[in-house]
Amino acid sequence: MSFQHTTVLLNETVDAAFTQPDGLYVDGTFGRGGHARLLLSRLGARGRLVAFDKDPDAVAAATAGEGAIADPRFVIHHASFAAMAGLLPAGQVAGVLLDLGVSSPQIDNPERGFSFRFDGPLDMRMDTTRGESAAEFLARADEHHIAQVVRDYGEERFAGQIAKALVARRAGGKPVRTTTELAELVAGAVKTREAGQNPATRTFQALRILVNAELEELEQGLAAALALLQPGGHLAVISFHSLEDRIVKTFIARESKAEVDRRAPFAPPKRPLRLKALGRIRASDAEVKANPRARSAVLRVAERMADEGVPA
Repeated sequence: MSFQHTTVLLNETVDAAFTQPDGLYVDGTFGRGGHARLLLSRLGARGRLVAFDKDPDAVAAATAGEGAIADPRFVIHHASFAAMAGLLPAGQVAGVLLDLGVSSPQIDNPERGFSFRFDGPLDMRMDTTRGESAAEFLARADEHHIAQVVRDYGEERFAGQIAKALVARRAGGKPVRTTTELAELVAGAVKTREAGQNPATRTFQALRILVNAELEELEQGLAAALALLQPGGHLAVISFHSLEDRIVKTFIARESKAEVDRRAPFAPPKRPLRLKALGRIRASDAEVKANPRARSAVLRVAERMADEGVPA
């Protein structure tokens, strides 16, 4: 079955990441290749694009079939972007882009278990070849752990009630195994509902973040990007919810300030200023109207500075 994907902030992100035609670039979240294909179209003969994706379906889309990218300047790795520092030369990358959202093919395929709109197995793994599914986590975790995950990663105020209901159902011999079962259980546990939002939205988000270690990998990936970027290189990151955006915003803000030893204020900084924030971009009204999934997208852009804090 074929699933379509509309790339969010396509031109804005590629414009932000692109700095020179013959540079080395990283697309840490290939998805279905919207950003990668546009960036490739702008590369010169000596330019290179290295892509990463945890999802084997995304890697297959890049390497096989009608949409395969047959370009010697392009290579893709079946791996998380958190691993890119070990595969690329430090200080030699002209631009890194990360699109942290779940792709439409993942959401729209019932077998992946990302959406309460379709009945399917409660999986939620980006990489279906390894790791624990959401159903497996809910089958083993205690009530406190489940509540903590739903509260911290979903920002769900009814996390305690949801966890209690999940454990009670499991104790009754009917653990939650499908997306529909989870959505119905959450709907029964959540007493008040936000207008226009399914009551299970926050719980599904929380479990997806946990199963894929999304926040931990984001922190690792941002650190890797900083190590890889050359002076003048650009970092462009699209986030779709407040937890991700907070991490990106905090990282850029922290690296945009030099850490000075107050006991020796005239000595070189202990940690030099390494990034310069270049801005924050939201999807236009026209894009949101054409693709409602772009509504929550936030693109943050930063430039790598030379170690002494001056652009190269």
